[in-house]
Amino acid sequence: MRIIAIDPGAVSGAYALFHDDGNQPWVNDLPVADGQMDGAEFGRLVRAFGPAAAVVERVASMPKQGVASTFKFGMAVGIIHGVLLSNEVPVHLVPPGTWKRHFKLTGTDKDAARALAIRLYPAVQGLHRKKDQGRADALLMGRWALETGAVS
Repeated sequence: MRIIAIDPGAVSGAYALFHDDGNQPWVNDLPVADGQMDGAEFGRLVRAFGPAAAVVERVASMPKQGVASTFKFGMAVGIIHGVLLSNEVPVHLVPPGTWKRHFKLTGTDKDAARALAIRLYPAVQGLHRKKDQGRADALLMGRWALETGAVS
């Protein structure tokens, strides 16, 4: 089954594409234009890939986050949901704690998740920089969904 796993972000989100042909997943950052999520480009990506389901991290605003950044983040999340649903892709929301517990990741150590993604997917390019955290999270969310049968 083809699935797309998404770690939302105002301009730092990422996605992982899991193919049904057994090949390694592919990761990249969500498209951005003019400092905002590019919904048109994301829509083209979703239509071209044709996922049967999407796994999206259930997110909320962060304490002490500024009003403008919270609004931008909310817009990006809304675009993600809107594009997926308008393309008739079922959306499965997963709280970060759920998929992290599955991999025994504790606390807020983001490097642990990135290191695990690199170990699980050594052939996947684009995970070695600290700023690739969203890509690693998307990979792990997708793997969680496949291992637990959360998408079907």
